[in-house]
Amino acid sequence: MDTNKTTATILQTKQHFDVLDGLRGIAALAIVTFHFMEWAYTDASKNFIGHGFLAVDFFFCLSGFVIGYAYDDRIAKMGVLNFFVSRIIRLHPLVVAGSVLGLLAFLFDPFGGHPELYSTGKIVLVFICSVLLIPLPVIADRGFNLFSFNAPAWSLFWEYMANIVYAFVLYRIGRSYLLLLTLLSALAICFVSYRSGNLLGGWSGPTFWDGSARISYSFLAGLLIYRSNWIIKNKLGFMGLAILLFLAFIVPFSKWNWLSEPFIVLFYFPLLIALGAGSVLTPGFKKLCIFSGKISYPLYMTHYAVLWMFGNYYASHKPGTQQLALIIIAGLILLVGAAYLVMVIYDIPVRKYLSHKRLAKQKAGGV
Repeated sequence: MDTNKTTATILQTKQHFDVLDGLRGIAALAIVTFHFMEWAYTDASKNFIGHGFLAVDFFFCLSGFVIGYAYDDRIAKMGVLNFFVSRIIRLHPLVVAGSVLGLLAFLFDPFGGHPELYSTGKIVLVFICSVLLIPLPVIADRGFNLFSFNAPAWSLFWEYMANIVYAFVLYRIGRSYLLLLTLLSALAICFVSYRSGNLLGGWSGPTFWDGSARISYSFLAGLLIYRSNWIIKNKLGFMGLAILLFLAFIVPFSKWNWLSEPFIVLFYFPLLIALGAGSVLTPGFKKLCIFSGKISYPLYMTHYAVLWMFGNYYASHKPGTQQLALIIIAGLILLVGAAYLVMVIYDIPVRKYLSHKRLAKQKAGGV
């Protein structure tokens, strides 16, 4: 048996669903815009993209679908350890980058912040926990986020948890058990939404377990869509589905959030995943979708260092509406550009290096 050849086959990357990649980019832009706007409008009812945070639930659902597609038929051959190494190589370099950028923003924010209030030991501990994805919500100047130096990392923590459960449990169970778990998780989503009035939790200490409910349902739903082959053939294309996805984020923020948000998460996002997987992509949008998919994760994991500085600037300078609009638009463009540089200069080279080292080690142990 040629172990080297088998290893290479197991570790190779599968073909992407280009439309879903494009939608991932739309979701990333939506959540970055939401983060800008929530600083500017503390009254969420005035935020035109007040449900942009639901992009995280879309990410979770898409992740369940993609993990099932990528690993269901090969995790038994590659083994749990290889699966974990694959996921760490894919996800963790940007966890580190986001933590470093967040630390720099904390220490050198030109518009405010109070790093002098915290001991060097505490700052070092918080940074280490951020790099290792160990929740530690202790920095008041960072809103007591689970990960003070990179707020969005809370969703990566739960992504890792979902991957662990997938490797040890989910890939082994049949569709009927998967459906049962999905339904139970749907009840948890409804409970969280009814108790809190919305699904915004998961990022802070007091709302920690809300994140568990959000990842559980959406990841399971995405996995169930893949295993059930609930792929809906359609001609909506990337632009049609991008509009439908964006509509979910601009649903008016109201007293009915406890109903509208579970509806979007439980039914609308899984429907969009099924439609995206079955949509026909016109050649003109292929490059856009590929770029959108590639930039989405770097953008998501690196943008919040700038958001803290923007928040301090907004609090101290109180820019007018027109100036605020220009700042946010320019900020979005610059953040996409910065994410691209991080991806090209750091993320891709690091992942290639780690992948080559891994393959070399596999080949050295081959027969």
